[in-house]
Amino acid sequence: MEKEITKKIRVYGIVQGVGFRPTVSRHADSCKIRGSVSNRGPYVEIFAQGSETAVNLFIEKVRTCPPKRAAILKVSEEILDTKEKYPDFSIIESEKTKGEIFISPDIAICEECKEELYDPKDRRYLHPFINCTCCGPRLTILDALPYDRERTSMKEFPMCPECEAEYYNPESRRYDAQPVCCNACGPEVYLIKTSDRTIDMKGSDAITEARRVISEGGIVAVKGIGGFHLCCDASNEAAVELLRKRKRRPAKPFAVMARNLEVVQSVCELSKEQEEILTGHQKPILLLVRKEIETKQLCSSVAPGNPKVGVMLPYAPVQLLLFQYPDGIKMPDFLVMTSGNVSGAPICRSDEEALEELSEFCDCILSHNRKIRVRADDSVMDFYKNRPYMIRRSRGYAPLPIQTSGKWKGQVLAVGGELKNTFCIGVDSRFYPSAYVGDLEDLRTVNALKETIQRMETLLEVEPSVVVCDMHPKYNSTVVAEELGLPVLKAQHHYAHILSCMAENDWMEQVIGVSFDGTGYGTDGTIWGGEILLADLDGFRRIGSIEPFLQAGGDLSAKEGWRIAVSLIWQISESKDEAMQIIQKLGLCEEKEAKVQLAMLERKINAVESTSAGRLFDGISAILGIRKKSSFEGEASMALEFAAEAYEKRSGEKKINVLDGQKCLTESADDGRELLLTSRLVRAAVEVVSNIGENAVAEDTFDQDLIEKAAYEFHKGLAEQIVTACIHAKEKTGCQTAALSGGVFQNALLLRLTEDGLTAKGFHVLTHQMIPPNDGGIALGQAFYGMNHECVEEAPIL
Repeated sequence: MEKEITKKIRVYGIVQGVGFRPTVSRHADSCKIRGSVSNRGPYVEIFAQGSETAVNLFIEKVRTCPPKRAAILKVSEEILDTKEKYPDFSIIESEKTKGEIFISPDIAICEECKEELYDPKDRRYLHPFINCTCCGPRLTILDALPYDRERTSMKEFPMCPECEAEYYNPESRRYDAQPVCCNACGPEVYLIKTSDRTIDMKGSDAITEARRVISEGGIVAVKGIGGFHLCCDASNEAAVELLRKRKRRPAKPFAVMARNLEVVQSVCELSKEQEEILTGHQKPILLLVRKEIETKQLCSSVAPGNPKVGVMLPYAPVQLLLFQYPDGIKMPDFLVMTSGNVSGAPICRSDEEALEELSEFCDCILSHNRKIRVRADDSVMDFYKNRPYMIRRSRGYAPLPIQTSGKWKGQVLAVGGELKNTFCIGVDSRFYPSAYVGDLEDLRTVNALKETIQRMETLLEVEPSVVVCDMHPKYNSTVVAEELGLPVLKAQHHYAHILSCMAENDWMEQVIGVSFDGTGYGTDGTIWGGEILLADLDGFRRIGSIEPFLQAGGDLSAKEGWRIAVSLIWQISESKDEAMQIIQKLGLCEEKEAKVQLAMLERKINAVESTSAGRLFDGISAILGIRKKSSFEGEASMALEFAAEAYEKRSGEKKINVLDGQKCLTESADDGRELLLTSRLVRAAVEVVSNIGENAVAEDTFDQDLIEKAAYEFHKGLAEQIVTACIHAKEKTGCQTAALSGGVFQNALLLRLTEDGLTAKGFHVLTHQMIPPNDGGIALGQAFYGMNHECVEEAPIL
């Protein structure tokens, strides 16, 4: 008879809130293993007793057959010298233990629960909170670890006898599922009238009324897993325009939620890889290219002038019920589902916040009484070269850590930037980026940042020794950092962008960093935004930049690209009179406005030197007559990109010419950095528009072709200059790795032209994938910097 052994096994990773213990218990039964399994907070601990063959088979099953939503990162085994005999295998009470912690993000409804939701014979038929061990809320209901019901907001809802029986039954799909509930014992939905702020209906009546309001062209605020959405019929032009008017959002695209995969396929181009993400358990908003067909399913006001539309599938049961419910009301195939917040404020998560902030936007509120502990806005993802390219990392992904090969021991907090704020907590070699917080220009978002930092520090059981922030002295994120009572370390904005790209790619060596974005505070007190940096974990040197120009007009210059255009034209003109002639010829602004702007530039009033790539894009967009003003961040730049992509698609051009870039790098700044002489690109754009104006026989369609070609030539020319600058840097330093980061690299055309050009010249190129290239990703770079500077490296084991 084979000798029995006892092993202690620890499993690290996403093993909390994904049905790991019930799965382990089933594997133990199938392998005839005795012992126990428990959550220890940072890991799952298993004691396995049986024959050596059986124990090893059991461990193999644990490794290779985990629950669907689990992610095993590490398994440790230890043979115990014990005489204790286990009578059976059991799930025992969780205990709190310090160590590596991994918190599961919220998980979209699974197919099994979806089937039960619409099965009239099932006792959870039409239950708005149906879930199981494979799906449901996680982070957003969590109070503390280990993940058990009494440490979630579900503790307010005692289980009925039937749910309790399933919860304790190893054969049940809801064995040990912490949010388990049913129509008899779970939370309930209700409808709040915004007119008198009273609960008007509950349960099925509330859902039916919400559906009726939407179907008749109204707007409903809907509470989901991580906060509220504002919802209306995406096929109804009047309803969408009403939402735009109420939310004061004239042009920024709205995200839509589709009834099912089939309706998405009917209006959008969808690759196999995109389909896997769209239907997977994270269910982010995917930016999909619309098919060139007439459709009544999506009105033009959803994403005006945009060839893409942000689409997601229902991930919460209540969202499915909005589309399909047995009440005879016909619902559209697409619903606008935009974040329920005032512009700049965090997403609303409670009735009080919704009533205070959303009442003017909506006709009623469909809410529920399960409390949201942590806000989680929807994640937004583009695709680049047929792989994910994250734009906003939040629900479904946060706070999964970025693992690096660093050997540090310590804890740091990075508070991120001012716009698209996220923060990041670093623990040894792991970095936990938070869910999306928002723009810190609004005090409500600042308070949300402080609150969420405190909650995440509690969940991750950390006490950071240092806080890292941006160098900008007036950022609210800097103020938050300085109020925490910890030593403050400051990381330059564009350097943090490059470090975030390095961290995501687990790259510890030197890089030539191309950091292009809107604005960031430079070490010389000017506005940076188009930078070539020689960077590593210890620091950086600015070796190149976009040719500086004066950015006049303060905050208005970021919204009114014509102001940047005037500045760029003034810079390339030999006199103020010549500049005025060009400005008037292009029709950039009224004569009076032009004179004021030129006077400000000449006298340097409310004007600062800038190398901003984002503002350069805005200025070129205005010069080409594409967008002179922006109603939301990036509008003019996006329109310029769309025009360029339209030309590329029509012409078939794909490559850049590095020799052309060589001609545009002939000057150096006083500090020795190489300049990308973008004034040449400005002259080219001005010349195109001037020639169109002089061509009396040109028709509108012909003019548009030339404008789109000029937009493409600008992208191509800028990519050529970037690649050439990197080649020069490689020749001087020997560094052959380039990292591309910053919000401007959300522009897939510029990204591809630049990456392909660098690759063709032998560079190893680092780009983002699951961390946003925009300011939503810089907290990771800040934390990476802080960990290297403030925390001790582990001594190697000899």
